[in-house]
Amino acid sequence: MEILRNDNAYRLVISDWEMPEMDGLELCRAVRSGALASYIYMILLTGHDQTQEKVVGLAAGADDFIAKPFNPAELLARVRTGERVLSLETRDVAIFAMAKLAESRDPETGAHLDRVRGYSRVLAQHLAGVDKFRGEVNAEFIRLIYETSPLHDIGKVGIPDSVLLKPGRLSDREFEIMKTHAEIGAQTLDAAIQQFPGIKFLEMARDIALTHHERTDGTGYPRKLVGDDIPLCGRIVALADVYDALTSKRVYKNAFAHDVAKAIILKDSETQFDPLIVDAFIRAEAQFIAIRDRFSDLRAAA
Repeated sequence: MEILRNDNAYRLVISDWEMPEMDGLELCRAVRSGALASYIYMILLTGHDQTQEKVVGLAAGADDFIAKPFNPAELLARVRTGERVLSLETRDVAIFAMAKLAESRDPETGAHLDRVRGYSRVLAQHLAGVDKFRGEVNAEFIRLIYETSPLHDIGKVGIPDSVLLKPGRLSDREFEIMKTHAEIGAQTLDAAIQQFPGIKFLEMARDIALTHHERTDGTGYPRKLVGDDIPLCGRIVALADVYDALTSKRVYKNAFAHDVAKAIILKDSETQFDPLIVDAFIRAEAQFIAIRDRFSDLRAAA
């Protein structure tokens, strides 16, 4: 961890699971805590080869596993896989730049994208061990939601400045206009999918843009979807986005303390939020606080 904190050159780590002082799971959690500037690909070398143990490893933030005794050729092949994943970061930079373009029109949002992607990733990691999501939440899902969640508000590029930049609360008519950003974002990303069908990160980005304002009880927008009809990625980003809105200062409100935001989210479990995702939030709240504090500190320094 000391090496990773002080030198950005290292991007892939192979670690044993069983180690003194800090074991492999603790190392993964430390790496995923939000303290590092770039994504680190984590491979755990382990005798823990049971499915449940792999789920624990995924929840801690591992990307891949190699069982002992390991085959050198397999190790090399898995390292090459990690290198291919890391090479996609140029794509991730382009995605994040697109999201920043939308965010740049709203000077209030600060490090909103950085925090939401961090919150979304830790929620997904904690959902990896939940039976209901075991077939859906894997290492690829966790990477994709981290990469694509910054595009949740891409549709705001189509909202007039008079609405988007209004200093204060919106009127009912203005709020109806603001709500169209979900459909605008989805339509924009759908146009890209038509040109490049089958690209998973575009499909997840589209689903997030469209559904991150839906509510479990069906009173959200734009489609009034209910419960599991809302894609899991949209349900995750919905909670991450609301938590950040609650704990951030706006023209019309001060930032709420973590405990206040937590109480609001708990109150809205089963109405606004998926209860299983709220449970994951409770398990991950220390990581939420660390991410919030880290990006608040960076903004203050800037």
